Amino acid sequence: MTTVIFVHGTGIREREYNETFEIIEQKIHAQRPDINVTPCLWGALGARFNDNRASVPLEDATLALSQPEEDAYIVLWGQLYCDILYQLRLLSLKPVESGNAFGEDPGDILQSRVASFTPTSELEAKLQEAGIAEIFAEAREAVIRSEPYQRALLTVSKSDLSEYYAPIARAVVAQAMFISEQQEKFPPILTDAQLRDKVVELLTLALTEAELGLGGWLLKPFIELAQHGGTNYVRGNRLELTDKISPMPGDILLYQTRGEKIRAFIQQQIAQAEPPVVLLAHSLGGIACVDLLVQQQLFQVELLVTVGSQAPFLYEINALYSLEYGQLLPEHFPEWLNIYDLRDFLSYVGNRIFPERVQDVQVDSRQPFPRSHGAYWTNAKTWEAIISRLP
Repeated sequence: MTTVIFVHGTGIREREYNETFEIIEQKIHAQRPDINVTPCLWGALGARFNDNRASVPLEDATLALSQPEEDAYIVLWGQLYCDILYQLRLLSLKPVESGNAFGEDPGDILQSRVASFTPTSELEAKLQEAGIAEIFAEAREAVIRSEPYQRALLTVSKSDLSEYYAPIARAVVAQAMFISEQQEKFPPILTDAQLRDKVVELLTLALTEAELGLGGWLLKPFIELAQHGGTNYVRGNRLELTDKISPMPGDILLYQTRGEKIRAFIQQQIAQAEPPVVLLAHSLGGIACVDLLVQQQLFQVELLVTVGSQAPFLYEINALYSLEYGQLLPEHFPEWLNIYDLRDFLSYVGNRIFPERVQDVQVDSRQPFPRSHGAYWTNAKTWEAIISRLP
């Protein structure tokens, strides 16, 4: 029986790993129920604070990464991930029209629909699939109570009432995603852009049957940004050294200096697996697997699949542990499938570095970076490439 071993990437620990492993197992068994999918959770060997954060300064360093975007919708979601209420802030800047003395205030109409609507059965099912059904009401209330939402209500007119529903729906969905991350839960909607957009669509329909869309007033800045090669800045505390995120850069540094224990752990999982073995490795896990398979002749492994991996990049800059630049992959190295996404700045191609030894496959998650780095597992193209090559 073929065994697929999932080797995770940097910064992943048990909770996150189990969420991703469940998705991978479901995707594989949906088409190949005969395959045994087994874990390789090496995160326990990863980076951790050993002296109660004694090395951490009081101020965080910051890093701004820039990227030109071709798709205004992806630019928009990149902004929403940073500022959930961004579109509502824009709406609050619209000129306020004179009120209607003979009818109900449009802002009151909008508030009533948002606060009192009941999800349709289709929307409820999609919320369950997305993993945010239990926190949906909390997310909606958080948006309703926010100052940008209340200020946006003041700018509503009857002529543009429908323009507000989609931005509100996106804010609620983005808030639900934020709450999930705060609770250290990792539902499928965090990485599945199609699922996210379907939830937004159904939520918008639940609020109104008017024409869907971004609304010209709101979309214009994003179209101009994309058409003129503008820059979308992803700003964050790159080195916010807390227990929650410190393993991300720490694992990379640890592996580059003392990676032998991680490679030995992966080899142990291979030895215990029923052959033929497929290594499915993400990010840093792909680097570790390449190093291991260069150093060790492991006949059980018939296929290596790297996803969002930096192994070709490290080889080109002569930083790959197992192989100096200019050396060839050994003959015993197995078939290598490498999956990358042009929106994932941590993914690289291998065929130009290792001609005829690597097969590169491009996918598009339609997610902005860095979310694109973790979005492979809910992408149908990823599984089209993998399933067809499994022994």
